[in-house]
Amino acid sequence: MDRRHFAQFAAYNRWANARLYQAALALPDEAYRRSVGVFFGSLHGTLNHLLVADRIWLKRLTGEGEPPTRLDVILFDDLRELARARAAEDERIVRMIDGHDAAAFAEVVDYSNTSGKSFSQPRAAILSHFFNHQTHHRGQAHACLSILTGAEPPSLDLMSFQRGMPAPDLARLVA
Repeated sequence: MDRRHFAQFAAYNRWANARLYQAALALPDEAYRRSVGVFFGSLHGTLNHLLVADRIWLKRLTGEGEPPTRLDVILFDDLRELARARAAEDERIVRMIDGHDAAAFAEVVDYSNTSGKSFSQPRAAILSHFFNHQTHHRGQAHACLSILTGAEPPSLDLMSFQRGMPAPDLARLVA
């Protein structure tokens, strides 16, 4: 896989998160925090988990940052602070991908999981998991929005992104 493939997913990730957070920010706080039965309980827990996992993987891939040690930690209790951190992390992801040449995607990365077990995988395989994981949990967050609002949440479909459906600038939305 080449850089363009992963650059598309980095841009899509930023776009989908902006659309998702725009809808989350419109919710009353009680609804945002209500447990609705998804893996991390609530929209609040799910959005925090996405940021947690991204920080863990980015530490493994770049050597930078201080990742959490638990997958269910709440990094930010305040949604606006979480949204600002999400916007910054999405930009970090875009920069990481932009900084790689074709050879970097074939490089093998050694890392340990949160249980301390060691693994070695090509960067491209890790990035495929990384972006798939985000999509998986954004789907759960999308379900939370459906349950909480009774309305159709914003489209997060990759084809919508590819066709130019607009998304807000998340950093500006919470500035």
